[in-house]
Amino acid sequence: MRLLLKINVVLLIVFLIGLAVSYQVADRLLQENARSEIQGNARIMMESALAVRTYTLKQINPLLKTQIRYQFLPQAVSAYAANEYFKLLRLKFPDYTYKEATLNPTNLRDRAVDWEVDVVKYFVDNADSKELIGERDSALGKTLYLARPLRILDEKCLVCHSTLAAAPPTMLDAYGTANGFGWQFKDVVGAQIVTVPYGLPLQRANAALKNIVYLLVGLFLFMFLAVNILLTTLVVRPVLNLARIADQVSRGEDAPEFPAKSGDEVAALGVSFNRLRITVKKALKELEALSPP
Repeated sequence: MRLLLKINVVLLIVFLIGLAVSYQVADRLLQENARSEIQGNARIMMESALAVRTYTLKQINPLLKTQIRYQFLPQAVSAYAANEYFKLLRLKFPDYTYKEATLNPTNLRDRAVDWEVDVVKYFVDNADSKELIGERDSALGKTLYLARPLRILDEKCLVCHSTLAAAPPTMLDAYGTANGFGWQFKDVVGAQIVTVPYGLPLQRANAALKNIVYLLVGLFLFMFLAVNILLTTLVVRPVLNLARIADQVSRGEDAPEFPAKSGDEVAALGVSFNRLRITVKKALKELEALSPP
């Protein structure tokens, strides 16, 4: 096997190993970055919901406190405000969802479904837990959900949800008397849950991974070509030339001097070979002189 072919085989093997390792590392880093981006989006959504709830509770609810005696206005409820806010947001981002999943809600649209019940029960069983992050498969594909417990920490909430007698009559007229009562102070009654799709961040991660692979392949081809040109110019051709001159010397022919001007290792070999060529040439002449006519 020729020297250049051997070097090319070694280069190819090293590149394939390096490409496999680089692919695994880049894929892991990009996937982690995509998950971090998704979790960041989920936390922004959650903080937005909390901001809307706080604004409604502190600024809107006091303004409507008198009017609620005559007509129940859901706009005064912080949970309603947060849901309406995200309903408008979903007009532009339909794959993002927010829900205040509750085990015993006043408004039945907030009733927790099967997997949401599990989330709420997690917070009930783990009183010290402040946040839960998980993944699930949905109709839209793989999604990440971020949940925080809905715990009764403000006794004002119990005005509407403790007993039927304490609830505003206008609220009972709007939602009935079957649901949303029996809540107690510091109880976990539900969970705020935001869901964010993996689709777009993962698509960007996969596209970036493909670009990295293309870049590595392009760099390898460039280096492969450069190495082959350098080896052919600096090593293969000089060695072949040296072998041709050596073959001529071995047959006793008048061989030219090997050009050794580059100053590298091949040139040093050529200088040594030129001395050997001169020595062999003198020795052959001496043999010819000593041989009988």
